[in-house]
Amino acid sequence: MAQRSRKRGRRAKPARRVATASAPQGRSSAPQGRSSAPQGRSSSEARNAAVRATLTPVEPGERPWPTAVSAVISLVLVIANLVLLILHVTVKVGSQRVSAGQEIPYLIVMSMCAYGLWRTRYWAVLGFMVLLLLTVLLSALALVRVSNAGGAAFAVAVVAGGGFLFYKLVRVLSRIQMPRPPGR
Repeated sequence: MAQRSRKRGRRAKPARRVATASAPQGRSSAPQGRSSAPQGRSSSEARNAAVRATLTPVEPGERPWPTAVSAVISLVLVIANLVLLILHVTVKVGSQRVSAGQEIPYLIVMSMCAYGLWRTRYWAVLGFMVLLLLTVLLSALALVRVSNAGGAAFAVAVVAGGGFLFYKLVRVLSRIQMPRPPGR
């Protein structure tokens, strides 16, 4: 569509105030009530920088409790699904049954996640957070179709516990040093 001059939102930004020699000494030309953030940075960026300054990188061999809990959860899921696979127990999800061919890739991914989480690797924490987020979202959607109190309690527990663990893993992820690309 063609641009019209009457469209809203196409206003010019107000000009910045510049301190002049005629300004009284001891007073700045900055508007009152603003934070002391450097020019060009918003107050939220200043707060983020202050939080980043308080973070200490994860030391080699250090294992924050959210990654240890996540590793144990991953390992329990691997063991439980491996036992179900060995005993030939088929799990019904919705109206379809899960086959062994669908279960093996899940076991491989969760095993890699458990190992990486135990070693506090960035890729493992990020991958587990994605899987955790999908689990929380699916549990929240399952609340729409629950037919008994037990199912509702389980879904609420998964949403609450998974959401809390996700929240705690965000700070751990910010402390883990992101791997550098090759050649840098």
